[in-house]
Amino acid sequence: MQQIVSNKSTARMAGLIYLVVVLSGIFSLMYVPTKLFVTGNSALTFRNIVSSETLFRIGIVSGLLCYSFFLFLPLFLYKLLKPVNHNLAILMVVLAVVSVPISFINMQNKFAILSLISGSGYLDVFSEVQIQSKVSFYLDQYDNGILIVSIFWGLWLLPFGYLVFKSGILPKVLGILLMLGCFSYLINFLGNTLISDYSTLGISSYISLPASLGEIGTCLWLLILGAKDQRTD
Repeated sequence: MQQIVSNKSTARMAGLIYLVVVLSGIFSLMYVPTKLFVTGNSALTFRNIVSSETLFRIGIVSGLLCYSFFLFLPLFLYKLLKPVNHNLAILMVVLAVVSVPISFINMQNKFAILSLISGSGYLDVFSEVQIQSKVSFYLDQYDNGILIVSIFWGLWLLPFGYLVFKSGILPKVLGILLMLGCFSYLINFLGNTLISDYSTLGISSYISLPASLGEIGTCLWLLILGAKDQRTD
């Protein structure tokens, strides 16, 4: 005898967690850098961070909030999508969760910057120019860490997208966008790694479009509309 399993509460909880991940991620990875960091100008970047230290600190907290919620997101998605393919659902969780400790460790670079702008006495041996250079160094290391973790931000979208596509409880077009998003992340990773001036080409945002549309679209669909009920034997 078939039974109907309601997915709406699980889907909406996943959508709510996804929304926190998206909003906090946009704030920490996009908004704060555009307000504080000036490419190729370490002095101005340093002054911006010092004069807007509170914004810089909020950006750190927002990033840690994003990573913390991202730890729980795949667990709710697993509960929702495991009837489609249990092994792929496990793979989705593993690829997502493995990115979290890398992201947390990478945030240490921003805490190092806070130490450099603190004005502590042990920094007196360094000139202002040297401190500015160290701040730029740690920002570069942070960006390198984001580049590495973006591999897993992309990889988890492949099983996630396939499960969405095959599930029948979410629109197939979202699954397609998510799977394309996997390759978007990987292409941008390879571009930034292999081409020194890749960021100046202006194509990374276009390549990232499927991932953005897929993730934001899935987030809103889960949050607002939930997911269709499943029939089980």
